[in-house]
Amino acid sequence: MAISSVRRSFLWWSLAALLILGAWGWWSGRPAPASAAENAAAPPVLVHTATVAARDMPIRIQGLGAVQAWASVTVRARIDGQLESVGFREGEVVRQGQLIARLDDRTQKAQLAQAIAQRARDQAQLDNAREDLARYVELARHGAIDRKTLDTQRAQVAVLQATVQSDEAQIQAARVQLDYTRITAPLTGRTGALRVDPGNLVRATDADGLVLINQIDPIAVSFTVPDTAFAEVQAAVRAQAPAGGAASGPPSVAGGEAAGKAAGAAAAHPVPGLAVEVYGRGRPELLGRGALVLVDNQIDAASGTLRLKARLDNPGQGLWPGQTVDVRLILGDRAGALVVPESAVQRGAQGLYVYVVEPDGRVRPQTVRMAVAQDGLAVVTEGLSAGQRVVVDGQYKLRPGLKIAEAAAEAADAASPGGKAAPVAPGDAS
Repeated sequence: MAISSVRRSFLWWSLAALLILGAWGWWSGRPAPASAAENAAAPPVLVHTATVAARDMPIRIQGLGAVQAWASVTVRARIDGQLESVGFREGEVVRQGQLIARLDDRTQKAQLAQAIAQRARDQAQLDNAREDLARYVELARHGAIDRKTLDTQRAQVAVLQATVQSDEAQIQAARVQLDYTRITAPLTGRTGALRVDPGNLVRATDADGLVLINQIDPIAVSFTVPDTAFAEVQAAVRAQAPAGGAASGPPSVAGGEAAGKAAGAAAAHPVPGLAVEVYGRGRPELLGRGALVLVDNQIDAASGTLRLKARLDNPGQGLWPGQTVDVRLILGDRAGALVVPESAVQRGAQGLYVYVVEPDGRVRPQTVRMAVAQDGLAVVTEGLSAGQRVVVDGQYKLRPGLKIAEAAAEAADAASPGGKAAPVAPGDAS
């Protein structure tokens, strides 16, 4: 038992000695921290820099959207009949009021002719009854006939007048039925596939109809944003309301055939609203700009999102119904925001920081706070001031106190138009 205790004690002391030797070896072998003299002797590190700029930056909310036809109408026959001809080609644009289909109209023409003949017969009887009434009035004045006969004739004239009015209504109904044999486009839009070929019998109860017409100029984009953005959206909408007019939201969009009838007026007079930009899904390609026209009247509790709708002019047809797109809703501007290229902001153990270039050309790390990053620019709310220079490329080669030099003339400048890189001359300490 004593021998085992001694052996265990020996093993523990050996392990402790090994740990001490390992720690001493690591400590003696680590690089010593650079001194100020070493930093001064080191050659300048080539980096790219940019100037902190103050500029107005748009306040944006990102959303995922789906393109929809501004108005969509399934064209159906209103009466039963044989489809005689079609006045368009599949996939082409048709204009509102354009004849797009014709049904066999012989039955309707015969019904109209019959109604006209019936009116002519009843009109002749009415004319004769009126002449008799005029004679009866004269005879009654001289006492040649009794009062009852005169009243009966007057009633007969009134009955025939009502009959003629009924005939007029029948004629109008027959003309409407005849008009139904000529099917015209209810709106200007692009046609889809023809669902019935000429020669087939069509019925008013057919669910598929003849063709689907989608209005794609203008076009609509429906998109969602997080429900947490509702207050910002509502405040921005109210801020855009006309002076003297209360507005709790933008005007809603008319739908269905009503939207088709109003589309021409809407195209001529765009609905004012918050600006909306639409981009290709996952791509920087701008497909169109428009205006917000609808904030839904409820938040989807299941997904926690708010549905919005925008209207965009689409003359080049870059947007297509069913397309998935990225949407940016512009709520306003951050006036005088401090911006730097997004690549200048680094993440460390203490949070976000940038390397600031001092007037003597040396760098120091500066902790910053960032509001948002967009279009390659970072909006900084704390830690920087306008005019300072920051390193945007080459930070991995830096340590505090090192002297830097500009690597190339194309260094990014956040103050350049459009947020693009602008040359910063080496040694510029503005």
